[in-house]
Amino acid sequence: MPFDLDRTTHRFVKTGSGGVQTVVSDDPQDATRVRLVRQHLQEETARFRRGDFDDPGRIHGTEMPGLQALREHGGRIVLAYAPTADGGRITYTTSDPELREALHAWFDAQVSDHGQHATR
Repeated sequence: MPFDLDRTTHRFVKTGSGGVQTVVSDDPQDATRVRLVRQHLQEETARFRRGDFDDPGRIHGTEMPGLQALREHGGRIVLAYAPTADGGRITYTTSDPELREALHAWFDAQVSDHGQHATR
């Protein structure tokens, strides 16, 4: 990641239609970190739309739960990026129950791997 993990918090909230991933700077006044978080999430959103989940695979391992199904989503997950005051968020929306379950498993794996830097 292009920013210090120790100075950010990642939130993964499961929803009935998918989920919301939010990354924020622990210091909302740190304009450089906020900018880096936003830039990273915008780039990830573009990649994820294409089914390119290589970045999380490199960080968390290529066998992380849900990852293969997300790679094969073929546009059945709608992704939307939005900036927040202290970072940004990606909203994942799907009507496919199998993809929703894959997304939830992927969220759980990230929360587990990020440890103290992630919440649900």
